[in-house]
Amino acid sequence: MRLTFPILTLSRGGAQRMLAELANRLSDIGHEVVILMPSGGNVEYEMKCRVEFGREIEKLSEDDFPYGDVIISNYYTTVPAAQRASEQGKGLHIRLALCYEPTFLPHNNQSFASYSITRNLMVLSRWQQEIIRLNHGIKGRIVPVGVNADFTNMHMREAAGKSLVVSAILRKPEGGFSGHREQEYLLEQLNRVKELHPEVDIYLITPPGEYAESAALKMMLNDHRYHLRTPSNDTELSYHYNESDIFVSSSTFDSGSLPGLEAMRCGAALVTVYSGGNMEYCRHGHNCLMSYRYENRLGQDIISLIRDKELRERLARKGENDSLQFTWDRSVQIFQSELFEMVSKQG
Repeated sequence: MRLTFPILTLSRGGAQRMLAELANRLSDIGHEVVILMPSGGNVEYEMKCRVEFGREIEKLSEDDFPYGDVIISNYYTTVPAAQRASEQGKGLHIRLALCYEPTFLPHNNQSFASYSITRNLMVLSRWQQEIIRLNHGIKGRIVPVGVNADFTNMHMREAAGKSLVVSAILRKPEGGFSGHREQEYLLEQLNRVKELHPEVDIYLITPPGEYAESAALKMMLNDHRYHLRTPSNDTELSYHYNESDIFVSSSTFDSGSLPGLEAMRCGAALVTVYSGGNMEYCRHGHNCLMSYRYENRLGQDIISLIRDKELRERLARKGENDSLQFTWDRSVQIFQSELFEMVSKQG
């Protein structure tokens, strides 16, 4: 089939990673895939499919779309133009919702209304599926996240004399897109950990592009409590996950929550806040330690794993094993199956 993905940016991040993986792998199995971006769109992933650019810097018009069989929108601002292009006969409009924007992003009146534009919907998790069903009456089809084969356990933690490492991802706070990540809470809890266990190294992992743009992130470089890591590709990111004995996620709202799953695959023990989508792979006390935000327990859970090596290693083993079912090949096969069914029902 001829598939068009209207995408605003392909900068490093969980949602963009899923779009890049799906587009590349659909192209690999024989579909004709076009990524359509505004002229100012940023591409940080290696793309195997065709990438085309529209005429405007920040948004797309229905006139930018090529003729095809299916248009797959995602973020709420891509939905109206995709629908208008569909009405011009340029393909069936299906939305792949990578997050539920109204709850945590600005302009929620617009993002909320966007879910009334098409009934054809795919989502990442049962939690996201239920939120949209309750609010809009549409039951999306679930396409799970996956983990790239570059992420694997390199068994570096057994090295003699190695300091115990706690790591977390820190995104740029400027711009209003990181509030759900609870980063102030994360740093508060990590500071508490460092006070009680000064021997522990704390690594903050941030995309290099965001570090270059963010005054707040650059200030962290001068904080002696932290070590900054700026991986430019999956190989480097996997290495930093492998440096980590404990990986921490403080996000309270994620449809898929990919970093925790990637860290599990690399053999780190996960300490996390409940974020909805991470229930697809997290089981408290079995393969991670999970708390609700109101419990204010994130730091204590980290400390528990610092002090209990047996528990830390048991959760890490379980997490790594449980993560193996989440592959991008599986995600693409499910996506393609749901795609074929939606197209066949359209007639």
